[in-house]
Amino acid sequence: MTSNRFFIAGLAIVFAAALSPSAVLAQDFNATPPNASWQEPAFTGQTRAPVIDETIELKQETIVDGLRNPWGVDELPGGGWIITERQGAMRLADPEGALSRPIDGLPEVDARGQGGLLDVVVRDDFQSTRRVWWSYAEPRGGGANATAVATGVLSPSGEAMTEVKVIFRQEPAWVSTKHYGSRLVFDREGALFVTTGERSDPEPRQLAQDVGTTLGKVVRINPEGGPAAGNPEIPGGLPEIWSYGHRNLQSAAIAPDGALWTVEHGPRGGDELNRPEPGLNYGWPVITYGENYSGARVGEGLTQMEGMQQPVYYWDPVIAPSGMAFYEGAMFPDWRGSVLIGGLRGQALVRLVIEDGKVRGEARYLQGEARIRDVDVAQDGAVMILTDGSSGALIRLEPDA
Repeated sequence: MTSNRFFIAGLAIVFAAALSPSAVLAQDFNATPPNASWQEPAFTGQTRAPVIDETIELKQETIVDGLRNPWGVDELPGGGWIITERQGAMRLADPEGALSRPIDGLPEVDARGQGGLLDVVVRDDFQSTRRVWWSYAEPRGGGANATAVATGVLSPSGEAMTEVKVIFRQEPAWVSTKHYGSRLVFDREGALFVTTGERSDPEPRQLAQDVGTTLGKVVRINPEGGPAAGNPEIPGGLPEIWSYGHRNLQSAAIAPDGALWTVEHGPRGGDELNRPEPGLNYGWPVITYGENYSGARVGEGLTQMEGMQQPVYYWDPVIAPSGMAFYEGAMFPDWRGSVLIGGLRGQALVRLVIEDGKVRGEARYLQGEARIRDVDVAQDGAVMILTDGSSGALIRLEPDA
């Protein structure tokens, strides 16, 4: 394990030890012009919230390094962590950082492009049940694939997954290697939310609006499979759908009040923070902020339409969100109630202050240091981040007195 210290004053990042050439003061991220400069927010505060005025010193400790494109992490109730690597490996890390060999018994994954083994979660009763849930890109033949969710029981030795069964399969499968979505989060009723992507290409992205498919949706299922009780009744819609009209949701978390919040990737600009409500349409690809990667407008270039929901907040330029957690720990008292989001392209840990359903402030930490793939909060209140890349790491953040 290694340890570094960072001094963060507002958005300024300074190494407390020896400075490297990259250790420079970060500029105000709100000073960067948007890609879609012709667009206007629907309401005040929907984008570019005030930068949080904050001075904090952080200690960074690497718990595990050398991970191959890690994607998901969850803390085990008895201590330690369960981690996925996109190429298809799931591993255990003990509290001291010792990493297990890959767990046997997982189904085949399609690890091309953005696919592979994705998110992983356990529940509070893991010590007695040993049950694990995970999502992945499932090969379907002929080059097609789709997001799937499986569950299994981890053997007492931690070496193998047993009683494995697939409890959700996204339909239809598509020949694509992009936009699987795939965060997993349990709600207070014990149902499992699964976020999906719309597979990116021009033809399948239209299916985000088709409630007879599960592309570009939030679905809510029973942990043993099938739609969960209490889902909305959407005319012509599949019973597992919670909300629709999404692009590529890679962040999801339950707020202290029990509500689901998500963040999805936009195109070039237009990353969205939403509080998905049952049965509602969040617009993609009919309305969106941002623009196509070519610089052309998405569709007709609309950002608002009757019957389609506005995001609570959006980013342009993007942060490329992945991983999310509400902070309710004791270690960072000033952060309580904030939402923490990993930034891939933004290479930062993003913190939003949310009051009365609106974003009142934003801060970014460790800016420029790493692509952050997942965020979790440890039982003792430390913030855990999982960094992306061929040599990723699980890193613990805590205040440095």
